[in-house]
Amino acid sequence: MAKDSTRREVLGSGLALACLSVLDMPGWVLPALAQGEAIVPFTDIPKNFNTNPRPTVRYLDIRKIDGPFTPREQFFTTQHYGHPEVDQESFRLKVSGHVERPQSFSINELRNMGHVQLDAGFECSGNSARRVQGLVGNGRWAGIPLRTVLDAAGVKSEGQEVVFFGADHGEEQVEFRGRKFSVDQQYGRSLSRQLALSGEPFLAYSLNGEPLTRHQGAPLRLLMPGWYGAANVKWLTHIHVQTERYLGKYQARWYRTLRGEMINGELKWKETEISRMRLKSAIARVTREENQLKVLGFVLNDGTPLRSVEVQVDDGPWRSATMSSSTSSKYSWKLFTYMWDHATPGEHTLVSRVTDVKGRVQPTASDLKTKKTFLEDNAQFPRTVMVT
Repeated sequence: MAKDSTRREVLGSGLALACLSVLDMPGWVLPALAQGEAIVPFTDIPKNFNTNPRPTVRYLDIRKIDGPFTPREQFFTTQHYGHPEVDQESFRLKVSGHVERPQSFSINELRNMGHVQLDAGFECSGNSARRVQGLVGNGRWAGIPLRTVLDAAGVKSEGQEVVFFGADHGEEQVEFRGRKFSVDQQYGRSLSRQLALSGEPFLAYSLNGEPLTRHQGAPLRLLMPGWYGAANVKWLTHIHVQTERYLGKYQARWYRTLRGEMINGELKWKETEISRMRLKSAIARVTREENQLKVLGFVLNDGTPLRSVEVQVDDGPWRSATMSSSTSSKYSWKLFTYMWDHATPGEHTLVSRVTDVKGRVQPTASDLKTKKTFLEDNAQFPRTVMVT
């Protein structure tokens, strides 16, 4: 087995350009490696894959994962109405509707209400193999529980739906029985009263010890731990408590899953809104040190405790991987490693699967064949690598 080039050797020789060519990733930089550790290249990266396909979208190159927290400048971002720039001096978070005391908080007033940390990771509901699982990230957020703000306002008994609006907005065509109405809409999502007051939703003003970036929703964003990114409203400016169900575009019409389910032996079609993350694992990187290969990956889910993570090589038996305990939050992603011994030269296929304590197992692509929409794709993610 030939020896792979180490990071120091690659950067210090003409091999650098050759390696980048093999990886087919414009501008990709090798992640931090231990002394003597070398990258084993994937052969499944699309040649046109770009971590910054548009100014409003950024993917995380999951091969760079080397610790529990995603750097702010690498954290994925995607949105529908661009990146509004909110002035922190004039910013106010309004709380209105069925509340005893309507409120308007500056960012400093919110900071003075508390400073709590939350380790949480999430992915876009559209994250999939098509994006090389790059619409994902994990961070240490600081802020205050949503309940702190709602308690200050005093939610009335008739307030059953809590709606969150961002500063981002745009013109939308709303269709109703053949007619279309052009309206300006803010990005909005909602939670039931019970969820909003549960103590889990979080208002974040800091990521990894620094103020939120514009891409991450500065100066304030909502985090719904264990949920897909669509629920985590950025540039949060307004919380409105109402009686009726909220039916905005990105709540009721855009983020939905259509799947068939067998009920009493008959296939029934079911539509659900995007909310809690479905159980997923993905292999992110393979490295070698001497004659041993290390497979690194991550797990994301809704916070349910995990039972096991396993890795399979070339349709062989499933082997147990080791999960890291580097973060204390059940909502953080869980990194795992698998030590692959006796790898032979040539191309190999690796895949991981995760099982939680409820017995739910990450599905295969075949298991999801009755799902018609592309959102919530948590299928197992086979990777191919070249061992030399």
